[in-house]
Amino acid sequence: MALLVGEILRRSAGAVPGRVAASLGDRKLTYAELDRGANRLAHALRGLGVHRGDRVVSWTDTTLDPLFLFVACAKLGAVFAPVNSRLGVKEASDVVGFARAAILVADDAHAQGAEAVASQTGVPLLGRIGSGSGPGVDLEDAALSASSTEPRTPELHEEDPQVIFFTSGSTGRPKGVVLTHRVNVLRSMRSESPFRNVCMFPLFHMAGYTNALGTWFDRGEITFVESATPEVLLAEVERRRPERLYCIPAVWARILESDLARYDLSSLEGVDTGTSATPPELIHALKETFPGTTTNIIYGSTECGLGAVLRDEDVLRKPGCVGLPGPGGEAKLSDAGELCIRNDILMAGYFDNPEATAEALQDGWYHTGDVAEFDDEGYISIIGRVRDIIRTGGETVAPTEVEHALSDFPGVADVAVVGFPDPRWGEVVCAVVVPEPGAQVQLEPLREHAAARLAHYKQPRRLELFDVLPRTPATGQIQRTLIVERIQARPTPSSGRS
Repeated sequence: MALLVGEILRRSAGAVPGRVAASLGDRKLTYAELDRGANRLAHALRGLGVHRGDRVVSWTDTTLDPLFLFVACAKLGAVFAPVNSRLGVKEASDVVGFARAAILVADDAHAQGAEAVASQTGVPLLGRIGSGSGPGVDLEDAALSASSTEPRTPELHEEDPQVIFFTSGSTGRPKGVVLTHRVNVLRSMRSESPFRNVCMFPLFHMAGYTNALGTWFDRGEITFVESATPEVLLAEVERRRPERLYCIPAVWARILESDLARYDLSSLEGVDTGTSATPPELIHALKETFPGTTTNIIYGSTECGLGAVLRDEDVLRKPGCVGLPGPGGEAKLSDAGELCIRNDILMAGYFDNPEATAEALQDGWYHTGDVAEFDDEGYISIIGRVRDIIRTGGETVAPTEVEHALSDFPGVADVAVVGFPDPRWGEVVCAVVVPEPGAQVQLEPLREHAAARLAHYKQPRRLELFDVLPRTPATGQIQRTLIVERIQARPTPSSGRS
């Protein structure tokens, strides 16, 4: 039996048609409503000339409407390609033009911008979803008169591309990660999504759709949020009663600072985290705040899916680790210390980028770009990024190690460490600090604070003060290349060197 994404919805709708499949705010979609609506939309798209293999680019905010488009494309054999809703017209044009979209679909908030993008990139068809009026074909209206029967695509194969996710690069054009039907179905089986799932990720992010497919595979309910604030997430936990909640560390940190006593969180059996570096202090705080729950740390990426997991029984005894390889997977280090993952849920490659694909996928192994190490039990720790590793005076420095040593310095609200070009040392360790309001942070005291934890060559030689660190929108990862560019653009440094 072929592993096709559309079949997940068809079978679930046949088994539990009246059960809620997805919700956002007060709006709910049952499995039957989502399946029938997607069928109609697939027929409407086919009538507009969209066929198997065509890219359907979606530029929308997080609402329930893109779910119809996601499922319709899967049934039709078209390739769904969501674009970050926060992009401006110029940035969106770069992505849409690169994707060579057959149709660009926008919601009300992006309708006018989408018209400009379509004009600039030569997209042949512009569609819109949502309740408003605007440029392009009203896809909801077109779907109303279409058939709700299953749109058969006999030539569709499980190895066909199902979705392209555009990764959030630090600078330059993002890469398009191609995932096949087979891979996405297998990921849905291994997503470990709870039966009732409150999802913090927006619906342009891989994790949003992987969580949805995992929930639908188990015929459960996924709840999306327009904004992943503590107040919204906790209110939805109280209302929708999920068994587990997954948040990235930065979001958990904000949740732990909230007035948790205002909410009934008794349904939670698990509080999970991962995606970016997870401080051991956060794990202890979760354990203290949510006694009786389990915590798993998830490591993965759009390219490799679930790469590793640190289970609850290990989170306190293995601080700083990301765990063992995910189910059915393997991990190894390259000669340069780069973590490589092999499993059967790897991406097919990068869209129209054979050079990057060949670099990332070698002999069946995905090269993650992370520098890692294994302990004597085979547990993996991430110590930096290959491209982020600082080479200073012949020594190698992992930025995350230095950041951890500086993070508890008085007056530091946030910190990043980058390698800054230097004619003498090649690079110098540069601490980029966001001071707390009214705090005075200086280089020498910062170095003295780190001296007991770091070798001399790892201590920062330069300090820069920022109002806020640039981070990727969905996962909060530090954009180190952008930091260096901003420092270089400054007329004078904000501090001297040691």
